[in-house]
Amino acid sequence: MACFVVPATEAIVTTIIQKVVAKKEKSEDKDGSRMKIGFADKLKWLNGMLWGGSGLLAFEHVWHGEVTPFFPFLTAANDPADTAEMLHEMATSGSAMAILVTAVWAGLVIVSNKITASDDKSDKKAGATA
Repeated sequence: MACFVVPATEAIVTTIIQKVVAKKEKSEDKDGSRMKIGFADKLKWLNGMLWGGSGLLAFEHVWHGEVTPFFPFLTAANDPADTAEMLHEMATSGSAMAILVTAVWAGLVIVSNKITASDDKSDKKAGATA
């Protein structure tokens, strides 16, 4: 019913954080020599996954008539019993989806950090032998 609201809310928060971090990273890297993938770029990956998943889920809910273009927008909000079920779904399914997407993103960040660390080591070895 409204499981997409939780990842969408996380996407809003992480988008704001990404904009702030990008601005800070840009001011710290004035000469443009940064070669590593910045944290703002990594947050952009998370935002893409969250916005994409939330958008697809929202479309699916619109398709099935669970979301309407008029107030209260969510059909489950019309009836108190349906509202309780909707909130339960948001707490279980929505939270699980948001946590899973964030965990996958964290795995991507760890892998990218290991790859860039191994690239740095190979660059240092090549520089030392030259």
